[in-house]
Amino acid sequence: MKVVALVSGGKDSCYAMMKCIQYGHQIVALANLMPVDDSVDELDSYMYQTVGHQIIIKYAECMGLPLFRRRIQGSSKHLELGYKRTQGDEVEDMYILLREVKRQIPSVTAVCSGAIASDYQRLRVESVCSRLGLVSLAYLWKQDQSLLLNEMVAAMGLDPAKHLGKELASLNAYLHKLKESYGINVCGEGGEYETLTLDCPLFINARIVLDKYQVVMHSSDSIAPVGVLHPLAFHLENKADDHSLKTQDKIHEISMQKLGSVFEVHDGLESFEAICKPLDCTYPIDVVEHKFNISRTNNMNTFSMCCWLQDSCNDLQEDLKIILRKIELQLAAFDFGWENVLYIHLYIDDMNKFSEANETYVKFITHERCPFGVPSRSTVEMPLLEMDFSRAYVEVLVANNKGKKVLHVQSISSWAPSCIGPYSQATLHEGILHMAGQLGLDPPTMNLCSGGPGVELEQALKNSEAVAKSFNCSISTSAIGFVIYCSKNITLLERLDIEKKQETILRQMKIAELQEGKKCKTLETIFLYVLVPDLPKRAYVEVKPILYVEDGEDVEIETITERSCSKTSCYWGFKHESWHDSCFQKCVIPGKLCAIILSITSDLAAKISPESLPTDTVNNNGQCSLPKSRMEQLSKFCIYLLDKVLIDNDFAWEDIMSLRFYIPVSLQMSVELIQPMLCNALFELSQISQREVKNSEPIFNIVPVTGAGRSASSIDDVVTCELLAQKY
Repeated sequence: MKVVALVSGGKDSCYAMMKCIQYGHQIVALANLMPVDDSVDELDSYMYQTVGHQIIIKYAECMGLPLFRRRIQGSSKHLELGYKRTQGDEVEDMYILLREVKRQIPSVTAVCSGAIASDYQRLRVESVCSRLGLVSLAYLWKQDQSLLLNEMVAAMGLDPAKHLGKELASLNAYLHKLKESYGINVCGEGGEYETLTLDCPLFINARIVLDKYQVVMHSSDSIAPVGVLHPLAFHLENKADDHSLKTQDKIHEISMQKLGSVFEVHDGLESFEAICKPLDCTYPIDVVEHKFNISRTNNMNTFSMCCWLQDSCNDLQEDLKIILRKIELQLAAFDFGWENVLYIHLYIDDMNKFSEANETYVKFITHERCPFGVPSRSTVEMPLLEMDFSRAYVEVLVANNKGKKVLHVQSISSWAPSCIGPYSQATLHEGILHMAGQLGLDPPTMNLCSGGPGVELEQALKNSEAVAKSFNCSISTSAIGFVIYCSKNITLLERLDIEKKQETILRQMKIAELQEGKKCKTLETIFLYVLVPDLPKRAYVEVKPILYVEDGEDVEIETITERSCSKTSCYWGFKHESWHDSCFQKCVIPGKLCAIILSITSDLAAKISPESLPTDTVNNNGQCSLPKSRMEQLSKFCIYLLDKVLIDNDFAWEDIMSLRFYIPVSLQMSVELIQPMLCNALFELSQISQREVKNSEPIFNIVPVTGAGRSASSIDDVVTCELLAQKY
């Protein structure tokens, strides 16, 4: 990508440019924000470093790039973490500056910044980039500051009289000593100090030599004095041609007809209101003429709602457009909107049309409509048409309050894959961390890792762990469960390798947590493997973790796969037998959470319904296309066993947040056939038990799959169920 780099004169913005070049991008322009008054060294700004701004003008000549500068007209007015366009805010100066860069250099597609740890600054850069259709590059984001300081080679302990004007390399050991003594940020991210770069490998034409300066004391406090180095005289010292450097870097490739040109950007002609006019998010669609299938769980605090079109002959975009509009209307009936949505499962029939689906998606789910954070998302291709679904199928997880914490990093960095668009890496609500589906993407390049499914899985787990760390937890100790989507394009041996690697990596992560001295209760995670036709970017694997983030209270945690359920009565002639325990995995946090994965294999199905299968019901893949009577019996057994597990652990059907039945298309049964079976089983259970277990709509979602199972080696369940319940 062609990049405009935000430069302050500090080490971070310069090193961020070097990382951009390392990852194959091309710096084509520089952009800087400076004080209105040239004699002022430092502004009271939450966003910008202005110390040393007098020297920035020479960067244009040193690098052979055009420099765009704007004087800061605004101030820090909008102080909330998430930025909203605010007249008179200093962020609008950045918007005007970068807009002019884009106007003069239309090929610019990305912005580079030196953000390391400040969400406040990162979110504002991302906001401006989003408005201008640019990509934010922040390669220093979330990197270890000690390592960064070694690479780049107002706090207690730094004395302006002793340390101001020194080279950073000479202070490296002293800064680490201060970190041990006082906990300072060694890279100065907490405002401990600011730097001025006079030379670096990017300065291919010349270096800056500081001839004369004075130290201006802002505060002579005995504990934390504050001083500023004010440049008085400086000059450029030309560099001899360094062909090895110019070959390594790409900067010289754009070497400039406008060498050293400096442009000062002034206010545009249009008013602020014109600049900040809200996007028209309306999408009028007549949904009356369409026939929908809606399902919704009964939990009044957090519930899942699912929608797909019946008898649709539309293309994918049209189906998705109508479905999203229908969900909007359903949410409005509860006085909710998209801001109440925590998570979205987007199932489509053809991954080749992913970009088209995304184009429709972003017209409904927008930052403007989700001021508390856009929902996290997973997108998977499913064999929808083979079971008579529409081409798009959407499930949303909805909360009746807006008390969610959303992590949405749009900048490309080395931390974890970015989410460029209205979907977040993770959403935390009521102690449950709902994480977006993670591919095996290399974060700085956003390309899939080469090396096959096992390598992709390893990277996907690393990406998931990076996201978990942002919430002070780990996927190795806090994961309730994993759904691992596997492409049908991988072999059985590769699936076995995936499962083995997952076990190894999670074990290593857990050991690392213990070695760091972290005392945490460990969840024995439950797993579900789902075989699908295709994944985004033609990935082999997509990992979707769900975590429990403790609130500091002592809680009991138990994972049970082999304990008898005994509190409930027998229904439909089923009574508890020891082998029932092999049908399910569960993770229970008493009084708070219950997660269940129920797997019915062909062998277990034979035990549930002892009659032998007719020979003509076994297909070429060795899976059974069951007659209706057997499927009805299996449906009742699933409901019976789920009921037993819930009741035995003091949970009710009303506590269920989400309930999915994964049905392989090899059974050759349509959704119109299977859905009534499960509905009837729930209705009969409510009649027998005299408990309310059914809503006016189905409380479950049916998801058609190529295959599913509790291990990667046997993704051939007849029926698989995934349930999550939570008490409030």
